Amino acid sequence: MRHDGRRLDELRPLKIKRRYTRSTPGSVLIQAGRTTVLCTASIEEQVPNWLKGQGKGWVTAEYSMLPSSTSPRKPRERGGKVDGRTTEIQRLIGRSLRAVTDLEALGERSITIDCDVLEADGGTRTASISGAFIALVDTLATVKQFPIPGRKPLRDSVAAVSVGLVDGRPVLDLDYQEDFAAAVDMNVVMTGSGRFVEVQGTGEEATFSEQELAALVKLARGGIRRLAELQRSALGKQWPFKAEG
Repeated sequence: MRHDGRRLDELRPLKIKRRYTRSTPGSVLIQAGRTTVLCTASIEEQVPNWLKGQGKGWVTAEYSMLPSSTSPRKPRERGGKVDGRTTEIQRLIGRSLRAVTDLEALGERSITIDCDVLEADGGTRTASISGAFIALVDTLATVKQFPIPGRKPLRDSVAAVSVGLVDGRPVLDLDYQEDFAAAVDMNVVMTGSGRFVEVQGTGEEATFSEQELAALVKLARGGIRRLAELQRSALGKQWPFKAEG
């Protein structure tokens, strides 16, 4: 049993609220335990200059932590300057979304996902990815016509979760207290069909064995399977993939 009463393989309570704001076509408030992220998606009928004329679209992301999301207060990033951690996370979110997007089927349009952390208690990047996918689906649903008939812009769903070794035990979906105490922590991004997008694993003043790696990956796979089910439930009829069987 963990400090919050969860099983080793149990996700934090997850809440997903779509259409949280009205100014963008995709807006999702996702809460994993006490970690809360607002994911909004905006669409433009143009692409960056380096993509013009190639018949492809673009999906990118920006990430930030509001000053009051942590204690003590986190200084606000101003003047377009972001720290290395922020840059790393927003690139990860963008890569994760592009991994399941058919950019040719999207056409020459750009989608930007903004992930703003309202409260941070571990797993902000993983919650951002899981929420950003839902915002992306809702945004794509507002597009009346794609350039290639019969070809949809999304190939698969995508979600992410953290795993780690805490007191020698593999645990799923670490909060800040567990992340701080973890000898090994890992962020895993996977598609709904079970393919890996990215695995970020680090020993914190420790090493880990091949067997421990396998156990963490197995744990993450189960967690992401559950997250995909929750994404599908949240989207309901808007789920963009055919039912199995």
